[in-house]
Amino acid sequence: MRKHLEVFPVTGLPEVSAGDDLTALIGEAVELRDGDVVSVTSKIVSKAEGRLTTGTRDEAIDAELVRVVAQRGDTRIVQTRHGLVMAAAGTDTSNTRPGTVLLLPVDPDLSARQLREALKDRYDVNVGVVVTDTLGRPWRNGQIDLAIGAAGVRVIEDLRGSTDSHGNVLAVTEPALADEIAAASELVKGKADGVPVAVLRGLADVVFPAGEHGPGARALVRDAEMDLFSLGTREAARTAVLGRKAPEGPREASAELWAGLPLDGVQVELLDGALRVSGEDAVAVGITAEKLAVLLHAEGYGVSVETGPGSEATVTFGSRSR
Repeated sequence: MRKHLEVFPVTGLPEVSAGDDLTALIGEAVELRDGDVVSVTSKIVSKAEGRLTTGTRDEAIDAELVRVVAQRGDTRIVQTRHGLVMAAAGTDTSNTRPGTVLLLPVDPDLSARQLREALKDRYDVNVGVVVTDTLGRPWRNGQIDLAIGAAGVRVIEDLRGSTDSHGNVLAVTEPALADEIAAASELVKGKADGVPVAVLRGLADVVFPAGEHGPGARALVRDAEMDLFSLGTREAARTAVLGRKAPEGPREASAELWAGLPLDGVQVELLDGALRVSGEDAVAVGITAEKLAVLLHAEGYGVSVETGPGSEATVTFGSRSR
């Protein structure tokens, strides 16, 4: 149990430009101790690494994204090549020259490792480093700083299998330590105060020995296949209707999948690898068949719909190829 944690800003740093030595700027501005964690805003890392591009912000987003997760008007929530899901791919036009856009570091974990190693080499101090950026969160208003890069810090504390104070076994508890460090540091950095670096003291138990960097913040990124909310609402609906995969291979289905679906005079018969939908009203049959296809798609089935003669449709399903 940690008894004390101190978080303080590193003040007096100059405006950072391409090629500046962050190690010297930080090391000369604060007296670091073994076991400290240095929290660095990604903006100054990007500036030092020359991650400025010319053109519009939309052009920069297009170059940085690997897929669009959700879009509302001009706002795009996208996944970057780092695996991060964030607004505008983390691009920034504040405090930059007109006509330029600041991008995220190419490899924030590598940036954190290089800064950690340089601080050790130059000042003989073993610290952890967290590179932070501001992200919004589903279901919550406002933004918070999270870790997009880390080195020498345990990024996740796995408490699964341990017991709480009442003897209950913890099954899913994994505090995201690097994100907690990033959020705590933002309390003293502030968005408008021009303080891009903070130091956290009292976390020596999560700092690795010199030379051991750990998995980095990449370990905090949930794989898309494990993400239950990998698409926005509109995008999920469009994918379910327009982006369905053709059925492949045998797979069983249970009527529980469509339990509660109002049928209103439409009959659904479960066949081998297909559903036969029939009734007197051809429109009702077609609507029901499409609803069944969406429900099956949501469960990972490859699915297709074919209309037959009269008031009949067939929904064919199977396993989806990976």
